[in-house]
Amino acid sequence: MLVKLGPLDAGRVADLRPYFDSVPDPRSRRGRWYSLTAILLVCACAVVSGARSIDELAEWAPRAPNALLTVIGIRRHLLGWRRTPSPATIGRVLGAVDGDALDQAVGAYLAGRHRSASGPSRVIAVDGKALRGSARLTATRRHLLSAVTHGTVVTLAQVEVGAKTNETTYFQPLLAPLDLTGAVVTFDALHSVKANISWLVEAKKAHYIAVIKTNQPTAHTQLAALPWRDIAVQHTTSASGHGRRESRSIKTCAVADELGGIAFPHARLAIRVHRRRKQTGKRETRESVYAVTSLDAHQTGPADLAAAIRGHWGVEMRRADCAHG
Repeated sequence: MLVKLGPLDAGRVADLRPYFDSVPDPRSRRGRWYSLTAILLVCACAVVSGARSIDELAEWAPRAPNALLTVIGIRRHLLGWRRTPSPATIGRVLGAVDGDALDQAVGAYLAGRHRSASGPSRVIAVDGKALRGSARLTATRRHLLSAVTHGTVVTLAQVEVGAKTNETTYFQPLLAPLDLTGAVVTFDALHSVKANISWLVEAKKAHYIAVIKTNQPTAHTQLAALPWRDIAVQHTTSASGHGRRESRSIKTCAVADELGGIAFPHARLAIRVHRRRKQTGKRETRESVYAVTSLDAHQTGPADLAAAIRGHWGVEMRRADCAHG
């Protein structure tokens, strides 16, 4: 999570400080020389500089400029020299700190930066993956559910879930700390749960693009039955590489409130993406993927919807590569 912070100069360290101030200090009040925020800032700066161990975290601070250490909050000794946290101090603090609270603080900082840079057209993917290298003899691989940005992937929030089948129960706790007003949230069929979608639109004031597969049989059947043959293709893209050629076409169709009475909350547009793929030496394959969105026709266009759906698939592919290796 700390690697995602990117370069940390004095200005960005100052911006990060209020978020780290919100992390509870697990230590007793007696004997503290460094504040928890100062230690976490040292670790953050060291990690984005390439540190990967406790010793490397501790080695960064003595080499840092005094001006940056002042911003971090490293106090001077009474004799005037500056002392930085030892490996033992850093190890004890990191071993005791609330990991979920630290994740939330870093995620909130990144979300604020992403919101400032992206403006009202933020697109955020909810995606779950098993954590590579986390399996043990007595435990299966740990599974994380994350909220990450499209395009340049930045993790805004993440929670650990017990197993992939439990992801849907963590959807709201994952997104609750984030300011999602005006954002578009994309997710796969697993999270196309009506209660989560209602909460996302009504409580978080966000929009969604939800892929609907056969795990939502009623909605999927209705979407497939819409008069797609009578609707012209509204946007196409094509790409080739790695021995294959792909093309995608998208059609959209305005739908009545709640998809004509089948209580899918806040749906305004139905979407069909038709994918054609030709692998060298193999037969062409075709697939239609259906989705719904709370965005209305005057708020988005076919090209934007196609980019958002493709962006979600891109997030899944990149995170799958990280998860498997």
